[in-house]
Amino acid sequence: MTRKRKPSGRKLPDKGRRVKKRTVRTRPLRQRFLVVCEGERTEPNYFREFRVWVEVKIVGTGKDTMDVVKHAERLRDEAQRQGRGYDQCWAVFDLDEFPSNKFNGAIQRARNIGIQPAYSNPAFELWFLLHFEDRQTPITRQECQRRLKRHLGGYTKTKRGMRSLLEEQEDAAINRAERLCSSYQPHNPAHDNPCTTVYQLVKELKKQSA
Repeated sequence: MTRKRKPSGRKLPDKGRRVKKRTVRTRPLRQRFLVVCEGERTEPNYFREFRVWVEVKIVGTGKDTMDVVKHAERLRDEAQRQGRGYDQCWAVFDLDEFPSNKFNGAIQRARNIGIQPAYSNPAFELWFLLHFEDRQTPITRQECQRRLKRHLGGYTKTKRGMRSLLEEQEDAAINRAERLCSSYQPHNPAHDNPCTTVYQLVKELKKQSA
């Protein structure tokens, strides 16, 4: 009599089923940001505090509104020619004492050439102030700074560490800025006081947090 072979205990692969491939998680390609600011200290100091895993080039120009946009365009185009183009390009500037038509013209030019304007009326300090309070009525740069001094126990344009001081209230500031922008219909940036679109750049940087 022929003896039956004992099973070996090994499982043979099921030839009738497809072997599921192992999913390999990959991180998105590292983006490159260009942020060109009107101010030489306040804005660059603030944005340099963001801890992000993308590459961010931040430039403080000391130029006026339209020249900030033109400078951003030159840097972007030069990088493109070198094969190191930017995924996002931003121009950061405010109304301050510039003529309305020049301010609105800079915003429109930026949009026409694919640069995103992060503008403020009247001043960049409005973005800081929105971390502490709602603001619905017109305000000056000087009043923004005075109110910031009360909230922070002191404020100067050269103050460092602003992002660290404001980070806990950042989401509240974004919501306030969004509501302000949506309250103007139709939009006229030079007349929309108070208003800031800096929150749009902040949201993009927060998406890339390290």
